[in-house]
Amino acid sequence: MRRVWRQDSTRSLALLESGTAGGLCRTRRSAEPLAGAQPLNRRTALLGFGAAALAGPALGSAPRLAVNGRYQQGGFAFGVTSPRAELWLDGEAIGQASARGCFVIGFDRDAGPGADLRIATGEGSTSHRFEVARGDFDIQRIDGLPQDQVSPEDPALLKLIKVQSERKQAGLASRVDGDGFRSGFILPVRATRISGRFGGQRILNGEAKRPHYGADLAAPRGARIVAPAAGTVCFAETGLHFEGGLVMIDHGQGLVSMYLHQSRVAVRAGQELGQGDLIGEVGATGRATGPHLCWRMKWRGRNLDPTLMVGIAAAAP
Repeated sequence: MRRVWRQDSTRSLALLESGTAGGLCRTRRSAEPLAGAQPLNRRTALLGFGAAALAGPALGSAPRLAVNGRYQQGGFAFGVTSPRAELWLDGEAIGQASARGCFVIGFDRDAGPGADLRIATGEGSTSHRFEVARGDFDIQRIDGLPQDQVSPEDPALLKLIKVQSERKQAGLASRVDGDGFRSGFILPVRATRISGRFGGQRILNGEAKRPHYGADLAAPRGARIVAPAAGTVCFAETGLHFEGGLVMIDHGQGLVSMYLHQSRVAVRAGQELGQGDLIGEVGATGRATGPHLCWRMKWRGRNLDPTLMVGIAAAAP
């Protein structure tokens, strides 16, 4: 019998960080109906039916669409439309909705002020414009790290890092045909606090580095890490130079979550997981100054804030 752990995730986030406008503790947003729908009066309906009769076969109709989420840099949108509808975001093909009609899109940490979604089936198409709010990102200074964890120079180490990076990229390229994200996410660990926010500019040993693309959740060494949503393990290794023990989970349609610095990895690549299943234990392996879980998320190469997904589920199909 599989043992799982579940909790009131939205309440847990509220305890970790006080809510502010646009912050982690906003209430669930209801699904938005497709804009532009107008009621039909009797005369308009009759004229429409007459035109359809003159045209011959039944005319195509636009696919239904409902969306909800957090529309900000690092945020996301869940959507429901016709099963297997084709999807485009800003003119780029991003695959199909699931067999249930569910889909997810993400807004990068550096996303622009808007994004245009187009959905099409064999019978018609529809569009939706997302207005993307700016994120609130801080500056994070960390000192006392070994220099080879900041700017490595040893040729042998650089070669090792390159090989490990190639394996990680293969994991991130996973594209499971599923929608494990549709029921929403819980926190992956019983954290005591958020010790490092997503998106902050990192200054390591005085050197400006890339932004921090994860949320650091402080927790005791050995604390249980669980799958926050259903998915398939697409990477599971220990001993990585920067990440230490690392697990990646593909939740479907290019949405991949990552769990860094684990002291023990309890899953293997290809393993199917349900929400709440054990994946490992908190540690301080790789580039870490103390025990914590660095929780990251990518959608088709875009960096997302995973904490924004906690407590929000897709609209019912």
